[in-house]
Amino acid sequence: MQNHLLQILALFAMETPVSLDAEDIRNEKVKVLRSMRPLQLEDVVTGQYKSHVKGDTRYPGYTDDNTVPKNSLTPTFAAAALFIDNARWDGVPFLMKAGKALHNRRAEIRVQFRHVPGNLYKRNFGTDLDQATNELVIRVQPDEAIYLKINNKIPGLGMRLDRSNLNLHYAARYSSEIPDAYERLLLDAIEGERRLFIRSDELDAAWSLFTPLLKELEFRKVAPELYPYGSRGPVGAHYLAAKYNVRWGDISGELRQ
Repeated sequence: MQNHLLQILALFAMETPVSLDAEDIRNEKVKVLRSMRPLQLEDVVTGQYKSHVKGDTRYPGYTDDNTVPKNSLTPTFAAAALFIDNARWDGVPFLMKAGKALHNRRAEIRVQFRHVPGNLYKRNFGTDLDQATNELVIRVQPDEAIYLKINNKIPGLGMRLDRSNLNLHYAARYSSEIPDAYERLLLDAIEGERRLFIRSDELDAAWSLFTPLLKELEFRKVAPELYPYGSRGPVGAHYLAAKYNVRWGDISGELRQ
């Protein structure tokens, strides 16, 4: 979370750089990280996966490993709400989560648009929040894609609304092979391309966000919430999302677009 997800967040939230030069891009990323509010313990959920039996198969828990102490408090899951205190993102919650032994392996950015004030179609939407807002999804891996989830009118004489996806699935759109992430990274390293590599002040700004929280978790000996192997993570993560009126993408009924 501190490394990969925070870098994705910084790239997404940064202002337009002066140019595509590596230093200009990294300057903007550092500005985002330095504008972020310190993480609070009440805005963080940690978890640890436990054993789970599915059919005839038993999946081991984290502490079932012979190299792990039975009373280990090491988290295997974390969810956090972050805030960027600048003019563009003031008051907008950024929710991140990452974990091991979850129900699927996916990395994506989801932009959930706010409700429209005085929405004329509110009676048609009812209280279903999944139908109330449009959503932009950028799937980083696997199956790279960009799609926009919109509410549209169903053809016919009545007034009924449905949800559809405007989908750009890269593998379906382009026949050429998409390079693996590490293939691209190694090529950039060979060619001296630094745009995707972090700078020392960027690394310092990232750790300055998480280090106080990690120390507090260790000092208070906060026990991670247990969640079954192969599940969507601890229940506390869903309460955290509900606190800020946000939906996690993996509970909206879509497993593959």
